[in-house]
Amino acid sequence: MRVAITGMGGDLGTRVALRLEADDRVEAIIGVDLEPPRRHLRRAEYHRVDPRDRERMLATLGGFAPTVLVHLGVYEPHARSGPRSATTRTAVGTIAALDACVGAGALEAVVVRSGIEVYGRGSDAPVRPDESVAPDPTCPFGESMLHAERVARDGGARAGAPVTLLRFAPLVGPHFPSPLGRVLRLPAVPVPAFGSPRFCVLHPEDAAAAVVAAVGRRPDGPVNVVGSGAVTPLEAVRLGGGVPVPTWGPGWRVAAVATEVAGAPLADHVIELLTRGRLADGDRVRERLRVAPTHTTPEVVGHLHEWAAHPPSAGRSAA
Repeated sequence: MRVAITGMGGDLGTRVALRLEADDRVEAIIGVDLEPPRRHLRRAEYHRVDPRDRERMLATLGGFAPTVLVHLGVYEPHARSGPRSATTRTAVGTIAALDACVGAGALEAVVVRSGIEVYGRGSDAPVRPDESVAPDPTCPFGESMLHAERVARDGGARAGAPVTLLRFAPLVGPHFPSPLGRVLRLPAVPVPAFGSPRFCVLHPEDAAAAVVAAVGRRPDGPVNVVGSGAVTPLEAVRLGGGVPVPTWGPGWRVAAVATEVAGAPLADHVIELLTRGRLADGDRVRERLRVAPTHTTPEVVGHLHEWAAHPPSAGRSAA
């Protein structure tokens, strides 16, 4: 296999590259991203490319002619990029990556990082959707990922290649650039004043294992990957010893200003998670990928507070 990884400079991309380097089936690895990987890679070749630079994306990935595209270049608002630049980089970069790899003529499989945000939290949406539920996003991040899914499906159809859509629960970890993680680590955290919506999360290492499994097994279609169990916002705050601040109505606007001043911008999809919950049915992951998350949601949230180093910045655009 010749594997191209978009978004390789991020925490997830680096973890995936390290795992693929240890796989004897992988002949060569190339990666593109805004920033270089933060760990030493032995075999993977990194190229600094802004996803918005279509010409460089086409030249770099097309010249490599990958047999597998691992598209992790799906940028979460307020993670490494501001909301506007995250949406643009995801949209332009996805189109360029698929065009480059399909045009090279060797593509056999595509693996895409997506998220359970694509299901939405509309009034009629199921609380715990499985892969048979039609996507209907109700936040900008969900819409951005659904667009990436559609572009990937179109590219896979052109190449005659299966497209695995990995719909992850929100990725959080002690050193992972997550807007949800930053908010939950604040000394005082806004929580719904009424109701107890539940949500699940996913450890980055479990996400990396799912990506590598998808590269090998290549199932066609969506696969939900979520940590078992769930917590409410109040439970998540108490796990870290923070102070819950009951919030409702216009108070969320005030909370958004306060958390941004504290260095943890409250993204739209995070507000949606805190106020309406975020769950999904992950029962099919073991059948389709032969792996399953090993970290439960309460464990991952608990690990958030093991903060021994400086947190990653949200990126120049967010600043």
